[in-house]
Order: sequence, then C-alpha cells, then structure tokens
Amino acid sequence: MKSEHMILGIALTNNFGAHPAAWRMPHVDPGSYTNIDVTVEYARMAERGGLQFVFIADRLFLHGDLAASHPLFNMDPIVTLAAVAQATERIGLVATASTSFTEPYLLARQLKALDVISHGRVGWNAVPSFEPDAFANFGKEVPPRENKYERLHEAMQVVQALWGSWGYEAGQPDQQGMFADPAHVKPVNLHGTHVGARGPLPVPPSEQGQPVIVMPASSGYGLQAAGMYANVVIGMPSSIEEGRTLRDTVRQAAAQAGRDPEEIKFLAFAGFTIGDTEHDALDSRRALDAWTDIRGPLSRLSAYLGLQQQFTRPDEPLTPAQLASVRAHPHDVRSARAVALAKAGWSPRDVLAHAVFDPYPSVVGTAEQVADHLQEWFEADAADGFMLNFDDFSTGIGGFVDHVVPVLRERGIFPDRYEGSTLRDHFGLPPQYGITTRIARTAG
Repeated sequence: MKSEHMILGIALTNNFGAHPAAWRMPHVDPGSYTNIDVTVEYARMAERGGLQFVFIADRLFLHGDLAASHPLFNMDPIVTLAAVAQATERIGLVATASTSFTEPYLLARQLKALDVISHGRVGWNAVPSFEPDAFANFGKEVPPRENKYERLHEAMQVVQALWGSWGYEAGQPDQQGMFADPAHVKPVNLHGTHVGARGPLPVPPSEQGQPVIVMPASSGYGLQAAGMYANVVIGMPSSIEEGRTLRDTVRQAAAQAGRDPEEIKFLAFAGFTIGDTEHDALDSRRALDAWTDIRGPLSRLSAYLGLQQQFTRPDEPLTPAQLASVRAHPHDVRSARAVALAKAGWSPRDVLAHAVFDPYPSVVGTAEQVADHLQEWFEADAADGFMLNFDDFSTGIGGFVDHVVPVLRERGIFPDRYEGSTLRDHFGLPPQYGITTRIARTAG
C-alpha cells in the first residue's frame, strides 16, 4: 500500500545548480565547486525542511565545457558525503558509485563505513558505467552491454554478502569478555567471472544494518537488475501516464524477482524555479538563459510548434498568422505544452523560460504551482516521491523548503517531521542485512 506521504530528495550534483549558467549569477560564489561548506549548507537547508535525502550523481570523467560552464558533477560523491554526514543529523545521503571499475570489497567497505559514520543514513546508487571516456580513465574499452551487467550482478551479490559478513550475533564489545564473537564474523568466499572477495568486512552493522540500494530506471538488463536488488528506483518520465507505467513496470520487475512490490519505491525527476509570482520565476529563469545561446533552442521551438520559420522577434508573442499554423506533435508532451504556452500569449523567449526543453517535467512558477505539480503526480500513482532539481541551488533549495514544504504539509502529503532516524526509515523500507536467501541461491 502506497504511503500517504511523498518522498523528496535533492540532486546536488555540483554546488551551483542544474542550469549551466547558475555559476554566473551575481549572488553565487564561482569558487563554490570545491567548497564543502557550501555543500553542507545546502544539505542542512534540505534537512531543515524534513527532506528525506540528498543525492550526488557521478561520472568518472570530466564532464562539461569548462570555457562556458562548471563541471557537471561533484568531485567525489563518497568523500563529499563523508563530510556532510558529520554536519547533519537526519537527512539521508545517497552516493553514486559504478560497479564497472571498483572492486566489490572496496565498494562495500567505503559505503558501509559511511553508513556507520552517519548512523544509518546512506544509500548507494549502483550503476554500471557506459561512457567511453570513463572506461578510458581506467585503461579499458567499453565492454558489451551484457558483460557490464554480468559484472554488476556479481558486484551486487558480493557487496551485499560482505555487508552481512559481520553478523549482528557478533554482539557488542564487552570489556570483560570478547570485542566481537569471531564465530559470527565470517568470510564470504564468493568468486565469479569478473569479481570476487574472501571477506569478512571489518565493519559492523549500522543503525539500519546496511545501505539502501538505489538504481536508475532502465529496460532489459537494467530493469531485471533493479527488480532483483533495488530498494529505490529513480526515473525520468515526461508525463503522468508515463510515470504510472514506469512505476508499474518497476513493481512488476520486483514481483518477477520474487519480491513484494511494496519493497521498491519509484521516484521521478522534477525541476523547479520558484518565485513569488509566475513572472518573478520567469525573470529568474530568463536571467540564467541570458548567458546561453538560445538560437538553437529557438529553432527547436519552432519545430515543436509545427512552424517552418525562424523567430525574428523572439520577445514578442506569435502573430495571429503564426498562431493559426501551430500544431502540437500528438505523441510529445513538451510539444503540447509549448503550443499551449504560445496560444496563451507568451513570447518564444518566455516559452523557453518555462523550461519546456528540460529533460524532466519542470515548473517555473509559484510555490503553489510547484506543490500542485507534485501533488498531481503523487496522487495519480505516477511516483512515490521525487528527485528535485533546481536551476540555482543558492535560491532554489531555501525557496522550496520555506515556501513549498509548508504547502505540502498543509495538504497532508508530506510529513511534519522525520518519522525515523535512518534512510530506511525515511523510505518506509523493511529491514535487510546481507545477501538475501533469494539472491544467495542465485549466487551459488
């Protein structure tokens, strides 16, 4: 049964925001990329609003055009969250780590140590890498897709077995007796085609036992893996209908793996620029867009509106002749939204400022409009919660906490306080420690 409260987390990535021009804003310190105090400040803001987690994505290569913008991703997710763990008390900490390169023993040790340090607040976003640049940084070539997932399966099984290798039965240190009962700290001795480990891991259970496993929404091999291992799946549906379908697909994958579908939560990406009025929010977005070359987006917008012409006056509403010619693509939600905005009298530049080309549904508007979007998706069973993205972290996170969270609480769809102390509590997940019997049979 779905919870009456939605789950909310923030994608921190770098310390600037989702918009490539966020670092250029006059109120932003352009040196924030390497400033852990800024990361801590944002995490504390999110914690003040009772948000359940912060999330750091990763790519194992330098991603971004440094001449025009900042690096897209954080310097190192696990190192960063180790610092954030010491400066926060309740909010969950989800780090991305690839299964393609790091050996399972090291992955298991780093993630479980972080879980213990944070008193059970860690999640692992487990992904296989796919970019040639990432493999080049490890002196490798991209393997076939099936090989990447063979390694992922082996890594997931070995990591979970290592997490459980220091059993609860080992007890607590007794100064008059044993530090831990060695009969319950055992090797795992798992070896596959790609990876393996003897164990045991020198890390006892955390308050939640072991980290929560997060995985991206995918298909084929990726969907099968998520159904087997993931506690949380994060996707990027473009509409409520697509979100509902994706959520159902993830739950079916869990059932096919022999699990209760209620054990897996589906989160959808959503983006926001928040203002006191819709015009204020649009002004903020336009200030960011002013630093980017919009000729390409304008040309794309013309195609999305079904027009075969360039906009010569992008700051003026479409002419009656143009409006008579606009046509929405029948299978593209963004096209339909662009047409609706154009017919409402917004100029091409304003239509772009409404974030119609963001890779996920985005709201540029008031706190109430943001809350409406989240509530509509949540109550339609399109998501159990949301991965929040903000154009500008320095204004967006605080604005969401101070203005949107109170609205969600008034509507009874977001908790008034943390309902537990661990990330597993925040997600409403059952206990788990070590490799499950269901997976152990597969591991052999």
